[in-house]
Amino acid sequence: MPRDEQSAPRKYLLVSDFDQTLSFNDSGLELSRMLGISNFEERVAGLARVHLIQQGGELAYLLLHDPEFRRVRKEDLTAVGKRIHLKANIGLLLELLNELEDAQFSFNVVSAAPEEVIQSALEDILPTENIYGTQFRYDPATGEIQSIVRVPAGYGKVAVVEHLRTQLKLSHGRVVYVGDGSSDVIVMLHVNRCDGLTVAVSENRYLTQIAKRTILSDNALAVLVPILQDLLGWSSMRIRAFFESHGLMVQEWDRMRTDWLTIRDAESTAPVPVVDAPAA
Repeated sequence: MPRDEQSAPRKYLLVSDFDQTLSFNDSGLELSRMLGISNFEERVAGLARVHLIQQGGELAYLLLHDPEFRRVRKEDLTAVGKRIHLKANIGLLLELLNELEDAQFSFNVVSAAPEEVIQSALEDILPTENIYGTQFRYDPATGEIQSIVRVPAGYGKVAVVEHLRTQLKLSHGRVVYVGDGSSDVIVMLHVNRCDGLTVAVSENRYLTQIAKRTILSDNALAVLVPILQDLLGWSSMRIRAFFESHGLMVQEWDRMRTDWLTIRDAESTAPVPVVDAPAA
């Protein structure tokens, strides 16, 4: 039967964090290295200890208030984006999501990282209108950061996710959120409460206890596994066949409390390890 005669595909909102979720390194750390500013991690830890701002918004605070970071301009943030080391196959992930016949995904990035950094890093991969990062207001004369317009950290992420869900006219259960750190706890609790799917991509002890699934991989395609299984009800055999039809191979998948996967190019001899550990 032609696709247009079949029932319309189910629509979903897929939201991902950026730093250490789609990338390997933190935007603030990379910016500090580029500018020769030391002790970035210590400064962030100090802000976290006093709970002055929402967790995840530390870089925005430093850019606005720290004397060494005040010299940062928009062009510096764009330059940092080009230095970010992204996880493999983000573009292919979007292509494969678009190929699914029984589901339609709207993919968006919501992160406390500066919007210019994310847009620069994901240029030619994701449209700018699908990126929601920290926005600054700049002094037109000096180019200096003048104020903060928006910081999607903590509850700020919930607000953006809800805005997107409402805009797409989706029920709460059609939301998937992917994140890596403590700043994602609030939004994951919100998505879980509303029967959405949450996927952690780190071993953060606060997050893995909350997320419905946990995936550890340096390959962005790994998040397809819980999406295909938990949302679309695909069997492991069908998932294997789907990967193989695109020149990829899923190996060593022993599903117990932990799913152990290796995804590699079909012609490659260098496997990419994936660990998928559902929350207890």
